[in-house]
This record gives sequence, C-alpha cells and structure tokens, in this order.
Amino acid sequence: MPIIIPKTLPASEILRQENIFVMNKKRAEHQDIRPLEIIILNLMPEKVETETQLIRLLSNTPLQVNLTLLKTSSYKSKNVSVEHLNSFYKTFDQIKDLNFDGMIITGAPVEHMAFEEVDYWDELVDIMNYSQKHVTSTLHICWGAQAGLYHHYGIEKFLLNKKIFGIYDHKRLSDTHSLLRGFDTSFKMPHSRYSEIRKNDIIKHEKLELLSYSEEVGVCLVSSKDLKHIFISGHPEYNQESLAGEYFRDLDKGVNISIPKNYFGGDDPKNSVNVSWRGHAHLLFSNWINYCVYQLTPFYL
Repeated sequence: MPIIIPKTLPASEILRQENIFVMNKKRAEHQDIRPLEIIILNLMPEKVETETQLIRLLSNTPLQVNLTLLKTSSYKSKNVSVEHLNSFYKTFDQIKDLNFDGMIITGAPVEHMAFEEVDYWDELVDIMNYSQKHVTSTLHICWGAQAGLYHHYGIEKFLLNKKIFGIYDHKRLSDTHSLLRGFDTSFKMPHSRYSEIRKNDIIKHEKLELLSYSEEVGVCLVSSKDLKHIFISGHPEYNQESLAGEYFRDLDKGVNISIPKNYFGGDDPKNSVNVSWRGHAHLLFSNWINYCVYQLTPFYL
C-alpha cells in the first residue's frame, strides 16, 4: 500500500526515483476505496483445487475482493461436478457486459496442441479481447501465459524434449519494478510444463519487459510495459502437495515422469516436501493487486 507523506519532503522525490509508491495528503484525502472486482477464468481440470489456491493468494491483502469464477461454454470439464460449476461459475455471456479490476487466466493441460486446435480457443480469444477494454490488469499463468503472449503479442511457444518439473531458482532482473517490490535477488517457483517461451522473443518486443529469468528453465515473469498483462511461466499458486499429486498420478498411469526437482527432501519421494516458494508467491500476488490493479483501476467500473 502507498505511504502518505508531504509532497515537499525530500524523501518524496528520492523514493519516487526508486519507484517506491508514495502519495501526498491531498491525493489521499480524495481517494475513494471500494471492493475490487476480480474474475478467474479457471481452465485447470481440478477446478476446486485451483480456485482454492488462487483465493488463498488473493486473500493476502487489506483490500476487500469480490470474486467471480468463469468457465468455458465450449468445453465441459470432466473433473468437477455439474452442480459445482452451476452453483459457483458464470459463463462469458453472463459477464461480457461487466467490467473488472483484475482477471486471472489459469494454466491448462493442452501444451502439446497448437493453440488453434484447443477446443475452447475461439472462446478464449473472445475473453482475451474482452479483457483489453473491460479489465484493468490480467494475470496469465503457465499455459495461460503462453496463450496470452501468443494472442496479444504474437510470441510463439516451443515444445521441450523433457518436462520442466519441480522447484527452480529465478533471478530478479529489475530493482525497481513494482511487481518485484520486496523480492530477493533470487527466488523459487514451481514449474510443471512441456513447453517454453524463449527469452529473445520477449527481449526484442518493444511492449514487453522480462522481469525474471532462470538459467535452468528460462523465462519466468514477463510484464507488458503498461502493466495491462502479466505473464508467469510457472505455478506460484501451487500448494505443498500439488507437484506430488501430479507425480504420483502420472506414475499410476504408467507415464514416464521424473521426480520433481528440488521438491522432496533429497529428491526422494519418501521424504517430506520442501516448501520454498510460498513467501514470494504471496508477495507477487500482493504486488499485482496493489500496483497493477488497485492503483490503476478507475473507481467507477
């Protein structure tokens, strides 16, 4: 949240140069506060698990948040009851005339397919186009990030020979960007994906900024320079057991899956999980809510 100090205090200009958010008393007195309207397009198969993970991160803010859950009409989920979807989710037709402060587009297990081959791609395109005018800032996660970069900026994804699976270190590439406020020089994040976005494609795009990178697994965090779109290649929302669930599920199916790296103690599935990403996950979501949504959204939606 912003700190309120006199406009003429010497620290004010110094902090502004460091991109620290400060607010003068006059502006603070005229700032109205209302609940934020956040919508989640949940494309993950295990909808209840994903919505719980995201709500956990969204709740770590002093601001009130009104949450709307969105489902696709062009594809019916097989891993959640119809009753749950009908009770808690809306369709695009039901919300397309509304405005939202923030949107989250989750990942989806469709990486091996070309974007245009995905059953709900046309509907997702409509939703992403809608977000341009009706949403202040959109957070794209994993495949959702690849889809957003492809649709909005023409950035291609590339399939990998081996799945990136585990907890990896990432380097912070900016000391002043608002999304990285409070981040350490390096931080950890879970990944579970068979494809990647390439660093050079991000760097050469004039409207995008690369904010964090891993020498081992590549691009992690990307922002449009106007903060309209944020892209995360990993899964900061994952809880302690998420990767274990994927690992043992695939083993049961006979899939040739590697042990998630840097996840189980000693990389041994018999040992407990090392939770090393939770603090930065909460910080990333808090920064997004504060700097990309709350500070930029209009009071009257």
